[in-house]
Amino acid sequence: MQDPAGLYEVVLDTTEVPVGLHLVAGLTGFADAGSAVTQFSEYLLDTLKHEIVASFDVDALLDYRSRRPSIFFDQDHLSDYRPAKLRLYLMKDELGSSFLLLTGFEPDFQWERFTAAVLQLIDRYQVKTTTWVHSIPMPVPHTRPIGVTVSGNRMELIDSLSIWKPQTLVPANALHLIEYRLQNLDHPTVGFVLLVPHYLADTEYPLAALTALDSIGAATGLIFPTDHLREDGREFVAKIDEQVEGNPELARLVHTLEVRHDSYMEDNPMRSPLTDEDGELPTADAIAAELEKFLAGRRDDFPPQ
Repeated sequence: MQDPAGLYEVVLDTTEVPVGLHLVAGLTGFADAGSAVTQFSEYLLDTLKHEIVASFDVDALLDYRSRRPSIFFDQDHLSDYRPAKLRLYLMKDELGSSFLLLTGFEPDFQWERFTAAVLQLIDRYQVKTTTWVHSIPMPVPHTRPIGVTVSGNRMELIDSLSIWKPQTLVPANALHLIEYRLQNLDHPTVGFVLLVPHYLADTEYPLAALTALDSIGAATGLIFPTDHLREDGREFVAKIDEQVEGNPELARLVHTLEVRHDSYMEDNPMRSPLTDEDGELPTADAIAAELEKFLAGRRDDFPPQ
């Protein structure tokens, strides 16, 4: 394997980065249900003070043909080219506490080398803990709090916050591999997988980003400004509820998800929050179809955050 240090360039002088900080990570490109990772990363960069610590080599890690960057065609010329970025930032939370944020695209190539590079940076800055977030679509109702599945070696967080503990093969992402390597080094690490209503998976669901921030706060003690997200979340849910109330069939389907969710949370001997007593997936395609029509008709009510 080539030298992992060749994958990144340190931008900020090492003396300017305090040692012993928490590292928070979220990478986009795979199953970002509710745009949770995209939203929480953009929200932090938009609202908190930050500096670039290290920048990763995009050309070495990105498959441009599968994830093409954007460029603006302005009548007769091109402008505003927006290349992909993968960076480590030095951030300050709302109370001025410093932490590190690794965010950007999930690498398409060289996962082992990328993992080794991240571990180098963790060692270089003597990172205290590593916390990462991810989100997946699940047949759960939007009328209940977003649950999380927690992994890693911080058992106090797993025991107190993880509502679903499956035993199953899952498609891995790059942060899974980093967590796996860190576990073997006994480095304190935790991953939060947000369980987002799958009929809202293709929207920018503010409460998904809020749950990501709340989970990170629980793991690190960091404080984030979330009032704007909370207000956006209330408005979003109010509009969804309005659509559900006006459609008896949709209301019935959401109620079915509520019953199954509540049964699971009451320790009903069901195999998972996904299935009913017969092991069948609840039918939520109708929910997705109805809400897709609703959101398409009111797209202006949901501006990008």
